Amino acid sequence: MYYQKYLYIFFLILALSLSFFSTSKAKDFFIDEIKIEEKLENNFNKEKLINRGFKKAFEELMFKLVQSKNLTNVKNVKLNEIKSMVETFTIKEEKFINKNYNLNLGVSFNKKKVLEFLDRKKIFPTEIKEENFLFIPVILDQSNNDILLYSNNIIYDEWESVSNKNYLIKYILPTEDLEDLSFIRKNSSEIENYDFEIIIDKYFLDNSIVAIFFKNEKEIKVLSKIEIKGEKIIKSNSFKNINIKNKNDLSILISELKIVYEDFWKEKNLINTSIKLPISVQVDSKDYNLSLQFEDTLKEIDLINSFSINRFNKDFIFYELIFNGTPKNFINIMKEKNFNFDTQNKIWILR
Repeated sequence: MYYQKYLYIFFLILALSLSFFSTSKAKDFFIDEIKIEEKLENNFNKEKLINRGFKKAFEELMFKLVQSKNLTNVKNVKLNEIKSMVETFTIKEEKFINKNYNLNLGVSFNKKKVLEFLDRKKIFPTEIKEENFLFIPVILDQSNNDILLYSNNIIYDEWESVSNKNYLIKYILPTEDLEDLSFIRKNSSEIENYDFEIIIDKYFLDNSIVAIFFKNEKEIKVLSKIEIKGEKIIKSNSFKNINIKNKNDLSILISELKIVYEDFWKEKNLINTSIKLPISVQVDSKDYNLSLQFEDTLKEIDLINSFSINRFNKDFIFYELIFNGTPKNFINIMKEKNFNFDTQNKIWILR
């Protein structure tokens, strides 16, 4: 028992020493399934094709990280600057089909360098948080004084036809239910104030969007009733010169509306990189699994700028974190991941 105790202490100190003088960072930004192809000709250059893959991967990362209003500010970035942010890449697959060379890449970008790049551009990035939203589209055809929920509702039918793998919001459409339409018709005179809870509660989702489309000959007005974990917000948007019976116009409408929702979701999850909050955390050194879980969790959180082991002894490990947010925000995020802290003293204690 005596030797086991000292062996434990020896290996603990050895493991901690490996990371004592280094600063850990959150996981890299990984963009997968970058597919590019080029004809096999005499001047074929594989390196140029890979460089095209880096550019495409960077564009997809920016689509995830920044709001649409800032995308023009991150276009036409020089290849050398993009490559300086690439941490690693993998060639997942390469094929030769009909004299075409097809390449499938996975690209990892250094998170710290990407955030510094955006900071220089004065752009706040967002946390890359994918989330499920119940989406209920209701069309009020004012010319015919009609309400469309499922049947003959072209928005409902075509909503999923406009997609992008880099959207953060994943939409769940309700299943057809005649009772839903009955509830809405009963409340049609006050549709803008109707809360739709009877329909929403059936799906047990924290997030929902009810989009009411007011359709007339000149424009389409969309009233969006958004609920995110109990918080309710109303947004109003107008789209002119849109004929939803025209397939191209309909695709434009859906695409633009999805961008509105993406931007709203990103706004809710912005990383304020100008805030660099230092946090000191104390962890029981005898609970090795807890310290490992804590470190793995920190690596997953986009708001963690960096963390390191400041010091340790036979009883405790002391971590130093840099967090891009407020103390309350950090505590709430960690609570969702089942970590609780005693914050009465300067050094917080992980329970």
